[in-house]
Amino acid sequence: MAQDIKYTVFQGRAGDHNDLAIPGAQAVGEAFAERTGVTPFVVGTPAPSLNVGWKEELDAARHDLQQMQTRFEDVMSKGAVSIAATSRCAVSLATLPIIAKHHPQVCILWFDAHADLNIPTATTTGYLGGMALAAPLGIWDSGLGMGLKPDQIVLVGQRDLDPFEQDLIDREGIRHIRPGGDLTNDLRNAIGDRSTYVHLDCDVLEPGIVPTDYVLEGGLSLDDLHACSKVIAAQRVIGLEIAEFQNAWEPGGVSVSPAALIESLQPFFNADRRAD
Repeated sequence: MAQDIKYTVFQGRAGDHNDLAIPGAQAVGEAFAERTGVTPFVVGTPAPSLNVGWKEELDAARHDLQQMQTRFEDVMSKGAVSIAATSRCAVSLATLPIIAKHHPQVCILWFDAHADLNIPTATTTGYLGGMALAAPLGIWDSGLGMGLKPDQIVLVGQRDLDPFEQDLIDREGIRHIRPGGDLTNDLRNAIGDRSTYVHLDCDVLEPGIVPTDYVLEGGLSLDDLHACSKVIAAQRVIGLEIAEFQNAWEPGGVSVSPAALIESLQPFFNADRRAD
């Protein structure tokens, strides 16, 4: 029996440094619609970035993040697969607790140049997105829920870890698949027979492939991402969230299409699932 796919686009604030990710998420949603013929469900209202500390950012984003949780609660309660454009990584503060609630044993694949495992008392930047995975793990309380355990997390592609994050990874034995090496085999072994939920921060990719907020050398190629997608799609996929795609290389710049990025994720759009 075909499994429904529910498409969602987040359009609210989420600790934005600039105003490029909200239209970036909209562009990804338009690419979903072009591929599937389905118009995504939109959560939140665009607003200018604040670029302030994590507490102020979280307070400003809370209403829209709670609405995102309502959307995910509806999607997960129906047993559907979620594919979402989530603008910034901080949206995971909302999505992951709902995933954990409905799928308590799910494997979270965190594709990102960063681990996003900082906490308010350890962060050196005060950036909300840098704490996006730590709160669902219960390492700090965002007010949006928890529920994940360290052995559910597989970090993929990280190459910029703060000392606090590295200590946490080592202490908790969090699996970390670095760029290079036998990426697909390492990923296959890490997943095992578990169902998966995928977070994709576009800065996991090599700079110059798509516009992102952070630029860090040594990332994945689109071919790498496609190969990983094939491995992941061989097991049950609970969902995919695409974060940090910016619609231009710089403010006021020419719009950039996410088509190549979406094409590299083609295995997630399987014909045996029914889009809705």
